[in-house]
Amino acid sequence: MGAQLRVYKRRIRSVTATKKITKAMEMIAASRIVKAQRKVAASTPYAAELTRAVTAVATGSNTKHPLTTEVESPVRAAILLITSDRGLAGGYNSNAIKAAEQLTERLRGEGKEVDTYIVGRKGVAYYGFRERPVKDSWTGFTDEPSYADAKKIAGPLIEAIQQETADGGVDELHIVFTEFLSMLTQTPVDNRLLPLSLEKLEEGKEELAAKHEILPLFEFEPSAEDVLDALLPRYVESRIYNALLQSAASKHAATRRAMKSATDNAGELINTLSRLANAARQAEITQEISEIVGGAGALADATAGSDK
Repeated sequence: MGAQLRVYKRRIRSVTATKKITKAMEMIAASRIVKAQRKVAASTPYAAELTRAVTAVATGSNTKHPLTTEVESPVRAAILLITSDRGLAGGYNSNAIKAAEQLTERLRGEGKEVDTYIVGRKGVAYYGFRERPVKDSWTGFTDEPSYADAKKIAGPLIEAIQQETADGGVDELHIVFTEFLSMLTQTPVDNRLLPLSLEKLEEGKEELAAKHEILPLFEFEPSAEDVLDALLPRYVESRIYNALLQSAASKHAATRRAMKSATDNAGELINTLSRLANAARQAEITQEISEIVGGAGALADATAGSDK
């Protein structure tokens, strides 16, 4: 076997092994997407109803609370960026980081300081490599997040929103994550969690009006402020948990798509290498035949010369 043919054979074996790995990763990601979708579908109604309850309390009382009260001149905002712990997901992480950077620039353009909180090793590595300050970070659970993980993340954020800005607190809380729309479409979005915008409160009223429903009148015991204090951590935790699940489903979908593309590319490369290997083998056979024919001709000429 010639040297060139050995090179092709070796590359075909290597690419074939890589194709098996990418195919296995594609199948694993596909199976995880189904589980992630179920969790998203199960958590979304709770988060929506909790937001509706907060809306009802906010519109039914005149209590000033960090959950619903806009600060006249906000000076500091917090951004929670959700990325993944692992790569091999196409542009999933880079798109989320880009959305967070755009939000950061916009907030700074409004004259606000920005505290960054990050979920996922990829986001932590990106900011660490560029020596950008990170207030807090969490890693190790992005593929299968639990509600306990959301509570762990929500704790420092709730403390920050409840503190005065002079003591290191924040006036606004934003979250950047990747929304799962379908198996083919995942979009990075940024939402403001706190304080609830008045526009959303009005949308809640209009939605109830469209359904011919009326916001009930509440009597709060011991007070509306205490009710909001109790709802604040639940609201933040549920929204963060839903964002974690949406991001996990988006990451698995992006991984599946990336691994399918890698598998298809490996198959095309194997076909190309096989054609080159066949051409090299045919060239070797042709050369060997030419050498045999040339040797036989030379032998015949030598024999004919000796007979003379």
